[in-house]
Amino acid sequence: MSAFVGKYAGSRLVFRLATVFLESVVQLADGFCVMMKCAEELIKTAKYIATPGKGILAADESTGTIGKRLASINVENVEANRQALREMLFTAPGALEYLSGVILFEETLYQTAADGTPFVDILKAGNVVPGIKVDKGTVDIAGTVGETTTQGLDSLGARCAKYYEAGARFAKWRAVLKIGPGAEPSELAVKQNAEGLARYALICQENGLVPIVEPEILTDGPHDIKACAAATERVLAAVYKSLNDHKVLLEGTLLKPNMVTPGSDSPKVGAEVIAEYTVAALRRTVPPAVPGVVFLSGGQSEEQATQNLDAMNKLPVLKPWTLTFSFGRALQQSTIKKWAGKKENVADAQATFLARCKGNSEATLGKYGGAAAGGDAAASESLHVAGYKY
Repeated sequence: MSAFVGKYAGSRLVFRLATVFLESVVQLADGFCVMMKCAEELIKTAKYIATPGKGILAADESTGTIGKRLASINVENVEANRQALREMLFTAPGALEYLSGVILFEETLYQTAADGTPFVDILKAGNVVPGIKVDKGTVDIAGTVGETTTQGLDSLGARCAKYYEAGARFAKWRAVLKIGPGAEPSELAVKQNAEGLARYALICQENGLVPIVEPEILTDGPHDIKACAAATERVLAAVYKSLNDHKVLLEGTLLKPNMVTPGSDSPKVGAEVIAEYTVAALRRTVPPAVPGVVFLSGGQSEEQATQNLDAMNKLPVLKPWTLTFSFGRALQQSTIKKWAGKKENVADAQATFLARCKGNSEATLGKYGGAAAGGDAAASESLHVAGYKY
């Protein structure tokens, strides 16, 4: 009898173990399917945003930064005016045709147009992917001479999940480095920012958002273009090493780098020279698995940023990624001046915005004819601000 009970008890144990094993297999299979579905969506979204002929409007200025833009035209920094500016951009007739994505600030993600239509729905109706700025700004790195790292990793997963639910499908995180007399960017700053970008990218992908990886080297300083090229290559190499270490899906990412230019206090060079140095730096560091490079304007004038992008796309060398734009000031500056906060100026301001979007679309194809400025002096004004912060 005892032998029978022991045998029966053993059978029950085997049955229970088998059940637990099968449940685990099912859970793993479900998780794998979710992961594969997520990967497919990330790749599809990143590839779409990198569509040749399209680019990104960076409308993710913080409340303080957009306040400076509004102050430049004597408009009060209140939510109604911030909403009016963004609505003017998002509803400009014909402009969304040249955009594949718009980066939003958290406030804007939940705002609506005057008729009650959510901004997210307006963008989606125009085949534009809504994105979201997720970093919390920079803080100084102890032991360095004014170098910074970016904060915001705490609770990033929960915030990304919330933003995905609200309609965002990609995110932006800006790391800031500088070239200085003390061999900056230092190795410490490079490593910390590369690590931060990789951790951010992985968290975004785990929550369904395509991460835009943005290691910006500021133009501040008297350095020449060769110094910028060397720093850009060193930083990008470190960033992709860290992304690889964290097993980030590169096909589901985008890169938002600075263009390789001389420092703000250095003699200027032509667009063709900037194009050659920039594309060379990318070819030496950025894997072909990355679908697109979406340049920041970095304080260049609207017209200069467009001309440089056009020159890059005209270069007769292999470029395995789309070279396009993710411009904020270089798409908005002349538009905001034209608007001046007045309803009667909205149509003219939207026409100016359309011209800039169309010109940059042409530049992504190497077909810019220089018509976007339209004689507007504001398009040629330098937008450089030392130590620029969003």
